Amino acid sequence: MNNERKMSLWMLTWPVFLEMFLQFLLGTADTLMVSHISDDAVAVIGISSQLFNAVNILFMAIASGAGILIAQRLGARRPQEARLISIMGAKVSIGIGLALSIVLNLGAGPVAKLLQIPGPLQPLAETYISIVGSGMVFMAAMGAFGTAIRNTGDTRTPMYIALGMNVIHVLFNYVAIFGAFGIPALGLTGVAWSTTISRLLGAAAMLAVYRRSFSPGIQWRDWRLYDRTMFRETLRISWPLGVNMSAWCFTQLVIFAFVAMLGSKELSARTYMNTMESFCFMIGFSIALAGQIRIAHLFGSGEKEKAYRTAYQVMWIGLGLVFVNAFLLYAFGDKAISLFTKDGDIVALGVSLLAVNLLLQPVKMVNMAIGNALTAVGDTRFPMITGTISMWTVAVGCSYYLGIQLGWGLLGIYTAMIADEFLRGVLVGIRWRSRRFMRTDAVPAAAPGSTMTTA
Repeated sequence: MNNERKMSLWMLTWPVFLEMFLQFLLGTADTLMVSHISDDAVAVIGISSQLFNAVNILFMAIASGAGILIAQRLGARRPQEARLISIMGAKVSIGIGLALSIVLNLGAGPVAKLLQIPGPLQPLAETYISIVGSGMVFMAAMGAFGTAIRNTGDTRTPMYIALGMNVIHVLFNYVAIFGAFGIPALGLTGVAWSTTISRLLGAAAMLAVYRRSFSPGIQWRDWRLYDRTMFRETLRISWPLGVNMSAWCFTQLVIFAFVAMLGSKELSARTYMNTMESFCFMIGFSIALAGQIRIAHLFGSGEKEKAYRTAYQVMWIGLGLVFVNAFLLYAFGDKAISLFTKDGDIVALGVSLLAVNLLLQPVKMVNMAIGNALTAVGDTRFPMITGTISMWTVAVGCSYYLGIQLGWGLLGIYTAMIADEFLRGVLVGIRWRSRRFMRTDAVPAAAPGSTMTTA
């Protein structure tokens, strides 16, 4: 396969989308299986997942920053630098993951109390957090290796590995929950071990592929390599990504709390909407991530004008697909929501939100497409500053004012979310049209005296 075809939007997008979609389906199956243990088990996994998603940001920010530089260096035909950046990014990500594994394993009790988990669920939560938390290092390794592999243009192999890992996880869950092959039913403890073991196997598979993704192949002795200049460049891109990702994560938690203040029906409607909206999000995010990889390669190779036009190509393709999907959800929304609940009030709330969703998803697509384009050229501070301010003031502030204070309910909260996405989309759009990245070097020259050393 020639490099141009390998780096086309279609070849980059479909494996990312399929990976996310299969994980979504298997995650749903996972939840349904755990529900056979008890509602308490589902609640513990749901609350704990919020914690794991939040700490995941700490090492994924480094992995994402390294991934951008890998794509740029490969585009500039400097594969040795791309190789070194991938090694340093993986070392830091895995180091953070290992530290988190120790903290969560030894401090599961205090962490469970910090999450305000109800007293009766504390023992279950401590066990689950201790076991799954101890495997965060495997999650960090998967993220670092998978991101590096994708930014070489190979988005299919991580898809296959993720699929295999999730299938193994569901099979292990079946054994743990129902008992099979002479193994007794282990309940939530077995599910926790199933999660950790499947992540260990996934990390091992990713490592095997990662070591062959660069030329020459990565050897164990290469883990000692270090370059101060390139490491600082990785951190320069990574920390704004981490702040932006954290802001999104925590503002979503706050908004979810506002929805809970409205009542159980509103909370249920919002939860079901999250599930239904996820398909739109997966389409948009897959195209935006593929665009980010392609733009980073083009930028690194010096094809800046082509990189500039590609961002709009990604945006328009994404808008078309996302809008069609949002319209289909609206057209058949009452039937789709009825699969989850027979409560007429919740169905009515969900259908009304699907109408508003026709506005939310397109503005979100614009924000993702252009925001990821800025990230691809290394401009991560501007989206961080504008995004953090907008998410906390517009998304959170207006959600409370419109939804709670003025009594608009879910409609008010969705209106605030649309306004936030629209504002951020406009701001990153203006930034991209300014073509500031055209005036910077795609890949900086190595600093005088800069050498690779062993750590």
